Amino acid sequence: LRELAFLNKGIKITIEDERSDTKEEFHFKGGIKEFVEYINRRRTALHKPIFIEGVKNDVQIEVAIQYNDGFSETVLAFANNINTVDGGTHVTGFRAALTSSLNDWARRQGLIKDKKGSLSGDDVREGLTAVISVKLTEPQFEGQTKAKLGNVPMRSMVERATNDQLAVWLEEHPAEAKRVLQKAVQAARAREAARS
Repeated sequence: LRELAFLNKGIKITIEDERSDTKEEFHFKGGIKEFVEYINRRRTALHKPIFIEGVKNDVQIEVAIQYNDGFSETVLAFANNINTVDGGTHVTGFRAALTSSLNDWARRQGLIKDKKGSLSGDDVREGLTAVISVKLTEPQFEGQTKAKLGNVPMRSMVERATNDQLAVWLEEHPAEAKRVLQKAVQAARAREAARS
C-alpha cells in the first residue's frame, strides 16, 4: 500500500485493523521523489532527488533519481503500478540516457578527456537509486508474471525525456553534478585498476 501511494502521488490509502483499533495511512504529495528518499533513508544522499516527467501519446513517464554514498544500484521500475522486476524497454531507455547524459556533461567539464575515457553504465550507476514509473494504455508484458515491459516505443520516450531533463539539471546544479560525476570517475578508475 505504501508503494501504491508513492506511485500515485496525492492519493491517500488507509488501512485499519478494527480488532486492535490500529490504523495506518499512506499519503505522499511528492510521489516517487519521496519514494527514492524513502529508499535512501539509511544512506547519505549526494543531492535532492531529480524528478523527470513527460507525457506523450497518452503515455505518462515519471523518473526520480538520487545518488547516495553507497556502491550498489537500486532501480525500481513500474508499468501501470506493476513492478517490472526484470526491467524492460523503459529501464533500457533510462539507462542509455543516464550514461550518455553524464558522459556528455563530464566531457564538457573536462572530467574525462576522450571517447576512450568514457564512463560505462556500471560506473554511472554506482550509488544510484532510481524509480521509473510509466503509465500506458496498452502495456505489453513479456511472460505470464508481467515482470518485463516489452513496448518498444517506451525505450525512446523514456530516453528522450531523461536526456532532456537530466541535461538541464546538470547545468543548473553544477556542484551536485560534479559530486555525482566524481563518484562515477572513481568507479571507472577502480575498474581500470582491477583490469590492469
